[in-house]
Order: sequence, then C-alpha cells, then structure tokens
Amino acid sequence: MKVLFIGGTGIISSACSQFAVERGIELLILNRGNTTSRKPPTEAIVLHADIRDRASVEAALGKQTFDVVVDWVAYTPEHIENDLELFRGRVGQYIFISSASAYQTPPVNLPVTESTPLSNPFWQYSRDKIACEERLVRAYREEGFPITIVRPSHTYDPTLLPIRGGYTVVDRMRKGKRVIVHGDGTSLWVLTHHRDFARGFIGLLGNSHAIGEVFHITSDELLTWNQIFETVARAAGVQANIVHIPSDFIARFDPDWGSSLLGDKSHSMVFDNSKIKRAVPDFIASIPFDRGAEEIIAWYDAAPTRQVVDEVFDKILDNIIQAYESDWSV
Repeated sequence: MKVLFIGGTGIISSACSQFAVERGIELLILNRGNTTSRKPPTEAIVLHADIRDRASVEAALGKQTFDVVVDWVAYTPEHIENDLELFRGRVGQYIFISSASAYQTPPVNLPVTESTPLSNPFWQYSRDKIACEERLVRAYREEGFPITIVRPSHTYDPTLLPIRGGYTVVDRMRKGKRVIVHGDGTSLWVLTHHRDFARGFIGLLGNSHAIGEVFHITSDELLTWNQIFETVARAAGVQANIVHIPSDFIARFDPDWGSSLLGDKSHSMVFDNSKIKRAVPDFIASIPFDRGAEEIIAWYDAAPTRQVVDEVFDKILDNIIQAYESDWSV
C-alpha cells in the first residue's frame, strides 16, 4: 500500500507511522518539518509542506495517487473542504481523525458505541469535529468519496502525562503539594497508550470493510480519576495529596481546562470496542496505565531539561485550592 499521513509525528500518529513502516507500507509523511521531539521513521518519505498552504501541498504531492490518505490535523469543516478538493479521484480511502469527545455529553447510555449520538454542547473542539464528520458523510453519500472516520479517546505516549499541567503535577506530588482532581474523582475514564491505538488503526488501512464506517479505538481498562492520579504518584515514588474540586468551579479560573472537563473528562466514559475488534481481529490493547505511567516518569527523569514546571499553571492550582477552601469554609 501507498499511504500518505498528513501530520504523522504527533502523539498518536507517531506510533502509527512506526507500525506502518514495520508492516511494509510505503509511507509518505507530509508536514512542515518543525517537529523536534518525535522524528518520522527513517523508512518513511517525508514531504515538507504546510497543509494550510494549498500551493505548497500541490507542489509537494504533484500528481501522485494514494491507496490511503490519513489527515491527523483536520479540525474544522474548512480543513475537510480543502482535503476533498485535494484528494477527489486520487485516493482509495480517506481516514479522518475525529474525537470520542464528539459523543453525546453527558452520555445517556453506557457503554458508548459508534452509534451513540454525537452532541457536545460544552466544547467547541468537539462540535467542530462533529461538523467535519457530517461533511464527510455527505461527501460519501452524494459522491462516493471513500471515507473512514476514527474517533480516538484520551491517548498518550511516553512523553505525555495525560493530566492537565503535565510535569507540573508530578513536581507538586514530589514536593507534597496538593493536586486537584475534578469532582469526587470517582468518574470512570479510559486512557489508551499510543502503541495500542496503532495496533487497531493500522488494520483499518486499506480495509475494504472500513469504507463508509466509523470506529473508536480505546483500551478496555477502566480507571477512576483518583486511580489515575494515584498511579502517577506511585510511578513517581510518592503518594498523591489529592483535593477534590467541582469542574464548574475550576472553569471559573481556567476556562480552557473547564471546557475540557465539562465537555469531556468530568463524565464517566466506557467504550464498547467490539466493532474495531471485528474489523481488526488481532487488535488488543495490552499496555495498562500503570506501565504507561512508569514509562512517562522514566522519560521525565532521564533528562532534567524535560522536567519543566509551568509556574503560571502552578499558581493557578494554588489559587483554585485557596478560593475553593475559602468558599467551603463560609
């Protein structure tokens, strides 16, 4: 197969790039070439162009055709329109990376399946992804454009702590400072290692049964947010000093964080992965978060330059805790 990744060096896509070349896929990666932390596989052909600059993309691609095109960096309907114009008649399968946050929020029924309604009144990012999906479905129905839609949930790699604030939270844990867990910390969540995601995703490339279909790809491991923070603390060699604060209270101090909580992470999410397992029979998510957390902490500890503390966010955490405890005491 000849496959084009638009992006290809991100948190999720980097593992997929590596798996692709290991499977013998002829992989072309189109991006701006600005990534320093995750390099493309040496076996991949790298094309430097900005997908938002139509002329540079056309110059880089020429008249090439592809068995599969995957856009890892499409976020709005305008991005989708650009891709439709670029790849009509020159691709056998176009895969759009959507988001599991597009599902009905809060969910009425669990587990979530691919047929769960799409509706997120809290987060613009999710509404934009829904609009992208709607445009692609219309292109599939009206003109036969060969789409597959993939909805990742919360996916991480060894360089990304899947907690707001990143290493700042680990630093607070190691100093014995309190860390914030939204709500009462008992809502259920799913964290997926990027290598596990890649195992399922690569099986969709060139898969005729995936055309016109939607898949989410997640781990089957369920964790409470209390367990997630406790797991990170254990990997860091300490105990977590947790304070529970409502998501809407957090949103008063950090609107972006609040949106991601109210529009996603404050609600329990349990996924039924039956569909991806039917389409890709060898898919299995085998990396539990306790091992993933150990990888992350080892990555931070391997180089002091990676242990970056965001002083602004650190202060925001202190302010939220102080304000909440002042309100509570009244």
